[in-house]
Amino acid sequence: MIKIIAGGKKHASWLKEAADEYEKRLRKPWNIEWQFVDEERLPERVAKLDAQDYMILLDEHGQIFSSPELSQKLRMPLENGRDVVLVIGGAFGHFPPEMTQRANLIWSLSNLVLPHQICRLIVAEQVYRAQEIAHGGKYHHA
Repeated sequence: MIKIIAGGKKHASWLKEAADEYEKRLRKPWNIEWQFVDEERLPERVAKLDAQDYMILLDEHGQIFSSPELSQKLRMPLENGRDVVLVIGGAFGHFPPEMTQRANLIWSLSNLVLPHQICRLIVAEQVYRAQEIAHGGKYHHA
């Protein structure tokens, strides 16, 4: 399973509708579970993660991956029976040192600054794309 912990408010209705289009196509273990928390409570929530969870922070200072590279990064822990936890910060997206030290990977969606709600939609689409790449689907055109 892929858990996405997002700081800030729940999806705007237009965003939820768009993200739902990708999420309904996901199959276990690629399915998404959203958890929304106040941005200041992200460290507290992350501290409660299972030690086996593979945590990926979304941060503008992280690594940028191609879609096939991201698919591989997500597939490996899932195939090893680990949950993947993606953490999206709130509007300012800064993470305290204890969270960056806990992270298995720090991923940047782009060199651009993006609104965190748009990041949520991009993440849902990229998880679907990663699933399709891993299963040899036709969605991703290499």
